Amino acid sequence: MRSIVRSITVLILLIAPLLNGCIAVVATGAVATGSTVHDRRGFGTVVQDKRIQLGAYDTINKDKELVLRNRVMIAVYGGVMLLMGEVRTPDLKQRAEQTVSGFEGVTRIANEIDVREPEGFWSRRNDNKITARVKLALLDASSVPGFDATRVKVSTAHRTVYLMGLLSHEEDEMVTEIARNVPGVERVVKLFEYRGD
Repeated sequence: MRSIVRSITVLILLIAPLLNGCIAVVATGAVATGSTVHDRRGFGTVVQDKRIQLGAYDTINKDKELVLRNRVMIAVYGGVMLLMGEVRTPDLKQRAEQTVSGFEGVTRIANEIDVREPEGFWSRRNDNKITARVKLALLDASSVPGFDATRVKVSTAHRTVYLMGLLSHEEDEMVTEIARNVPGVERVVKLFEYRGD
């Protein structure tokens, strides 16, 4: 039993830095992160989403045809798995989805992979800059009282911004409008879940 607890603790410590927050070890031995304090999903769901994401990447990476000369990116929020990036054929797009289907805890897969030639380093770097700009713009959002920008997961591929989170409809409208007005954004795709207003 003690070895199981130790293994779980080590796993949490390995995963926690990937959760984009500061680590705080509580006296009970549980781990909390800065980003999960404000996250509406709850700590268990955050950990499960990260476990699903890491497992999905591991599964994709075992398929050499998908890994070589293609790019599949994965984001998971609240059990919704988002696939982004680019593959060379429609069959590979379908194959990527089939490869990651079946993970326990996944409620839906949104396959937004584009069938096209993979983009180069500078284009991917530009997508990373767009993600950073959207996150920064959301930090200045103040029209909805109590809004916390850390509750929105932002990903970008091919200048399309993907937004995930558990928001109110009012927060959705504000976040979407902010993202649309960030320089370089060509399209916004919302994958929000909604809470009571």
